Amino acid sequence: MSAIIQNQMRLPRYMRDTDVAILGPHLAGKHILLGVSGGIAAVDTIRVCRELRRYEADVTVFMTQSAQKIISPESVKWSSQGLVITDWESNLEGLKPFDAILVMPATRNLIASIVNGMMNGPLLMAISSARARKTPCMIVPSMHLDLANDPSTSRLCDELLHQGFHLEWGPIEEGKRKNPNVQFIVAKLCHLLNKNKNAVVITLGATKSSIDDVRFIQNRSSGKTGFAIAEYLYRDGMDVTCVAGSISVNIPDFLPLVIFSPDPNDMLLELKALSHDQIDAWIHAAAVLDYVVKDPAEGKLASQQSDISVELIPTSKHLDELEPLTKNAIRIGFKLESGIKTKDLVHRAIAQNERANLSATIANRLE
Repeated sequence: MSAIIQNQMRLPRYMRDTDVAILGPHLAGKHILLGVSGGIAAVDTIRVCRELRRYEADVTVFMTQSAQKIISPESVKWSSQGLVITDWESNLEGLKPFDAILVMPATRNLIASIVNGMMNGPLLMAISSARARKTPCMIVPSMHLDLANDPSTSRLCDELLHQGFHLEWGPIEEGKRKNPNVQFIVAKLCHLLNKNKNAVVITLGATKSSIDDVRFIQNRSSGKTGFAIAEYLYRDGMDVTCVAGSISVNIPDFLPLVIFSPDPNDMLLELKALSHDQIDAWIHAAAVLDYVVKDPAEGKLASQQSDISVELIPTSKHLDELEPLTKNAIRIGFKLESGIKTKDLVHRAIAQNERANLSATIANRLE
């Protein structure tokens, strides 16, 4: 768990020019075929190869003839550190089994060829073979917006989905449907390959309580830890729901559902609503206020007053409130303390486990 929270990178003792930092094991032991067709978006191939390797994938690249006019096979070989197929060869590498195929970018011409079973190159042969084996195959189209909006393109893409392919369109920019960022695509591929039935809810970020309509009290939490956990578990194939308070970090754009609820009482209501679903694990990384303002003022309190008193009252303990609603689920809490010895921190964590019937508590000190 500490490796997830700290998002630790595994670095070789000596970094060669071709080495990458290992960010996770989610594609370890997986042989990925990366197909590259001839759109200008093929310039992203080097970044895609290196991102796949950061999650320990073995990468073989199949390049169409037109793709080789955009980016050189030598550059792709450097980035993939694997086999690069540029033409028909006697071993027929495309007939070998792969764990998944990622085609990025996919031109409309290539998409039409896939749909209609064309085999005018080794990439199309590999895709045809994978389709017969029901190998997961993700297609990332990239083309001018007019081509993307052509009804023929829609019909082709509908047929791809019907045949079991997975489609990931990128953003619309400068009149084009461009590639999504490589982190997004590789995260989606990890999730596809590792997909399982486990559902997890993660709370994260800070909570706040209004003093008036302008001011509020809030504890300090960026949401970084919670999102790091959510990203890891999403890549591990789980169905991840985040319930977020106030955050100061970017949200990973591949996470399927992030519910914002910065008020601690509203957050508890959201969690109680989610408890009606089949949730296998709850991870409570949010910094929930222990005290909230009893009677928030309407409007804005005048700033010329010499003294202002604000009465605080205890909040409901989320861990305790959810205990009877989350039977048989894994439940993990967090505990932050200051100015105490390690053994006392451990005692308090154990006490929290016992009080709220938690599976574990991650305890740390502010110092």
